[in-house]
Amino acid sequence: MARENLIQELLSQPSEHDGSLRIRVCTESKKLWVVAGPAIFNHFATMGVMGITQALLGHVGTTELAAFALSNVMDSLAVGVLLGMASALETLCGQSYGSEQYHMLGIYLQQSWIILLATAIITLPLFLFTSPLMRLLGQDPLISDVAGLISLWYISVVFSNVFSFTFQLYLQSQSKNSIISYFSLISITLHVVLSWVSVIKLQWGISGAMVSMTIALWIPVIRQFSYLLCGGCPQTWKGFTRSAFSDLWPIVKLSLSSGAMICFNISVWEIMISLGFLAATGVRVANELGAGNAKAAKFSIVVATAMSTVIGFVVILIFLCFRKSIVYLFTTSDVVADAVLDLTPLLVLNLFLYSIQPVLLGAAVGAGW
Repeated sequence: MARENLIQELLSQPSEHDGSLRIRVCTESKKLWVVAGPAIFNHFATMGVMGITQALLGHVGTTELAAFALSNVMDSLAVGVLLGMASALETLCGQSYGSEQYHMLGIYLQQSWIILLATAIITLPLFLFTSPLMRLLGQDPLISDVAGLISLWYISVVFSNVFSFTFQLYLQSQSKNSIISYFSLISITLHVVLSWVSVIKLQWGISGAMVSMTIALWIPVIRQFSYLLCGGCPQTWKGFTRSAFSDLWPIVKLSLSSGAMICFNISVWEIMISLGFLAATGVRVANELGAGNAKAAKFSIVVATAMSTVIGFVVILIFLCFRKSIVYLFTTSDVVADAVLDLTPLLVLNLFLYSIQPVLLGAAVGAGW
């Protein structure tokens, strides 16, 4: 009953005569935060896993830190492609749920698995040939070799993202946001413990850090599968079906267009909060358009853009105040720290732009553009 009330509340359209603009903004803000809050926490937890790994390797040595950064470039490209392709699921599930075509959500989820698994396989050469690619680009041979070793560990991370991204969007469209937060909390907590044991206590170095990261990212995926198969979504999951293999081309085209928009605009660390608003805006717009409430969808876009911009300014101020302390969380090298501080103006500009752009992108994804 409580979940039905929440869903009805998310889909309810405030009338233009329902009170002042302040009341309408507050109402819409609550609806956005129902989705944005867990989404932001999930992004923080996922990137927190990466950040903890990076910080630990930075204290192991500057070579390991530089190699991890190079490998992260490959992973960021793959994440951009997969997250972009997965965003088509947000459009399809959101609009289907808003129009009460609940059975289609499970089919769309399975179709997204097929498409994203194929996409993940296509990205494998990036990780298999990281070392020669880095050498070709003029990187230090030693760092390139270490980056090649780390990139091999990233292959399992890429395939975990296939299921992690799709499960998150599938559950968000049904307002099952607490489940997402719960699994994210498990992931980050597990990684902290495993990293401390494997890297600090056992001194396993790169292998210990990457094993910990892999386990921490796959455990929530396994739990999400268990939740789905054990009846967590009875209204939208009717089991595996051959229908998932039919009419794939329209889904592929939508995935490609969504992927192109996101993978060329993603810079994950700077926009974790805005990615939450991207998800929230996409869900809200898709739900409202599916229910035929175009005016409510437009108003949601305006409110989400304003909130994300304000939060972006706050994040910029925090970063400017504590930038030196933040840098030394990831390295003990003064040379590396000075180089990062020199890039501060560029990072601030990126933070400002990325506080707005992902929200507008979420609106486009939710509308199915």
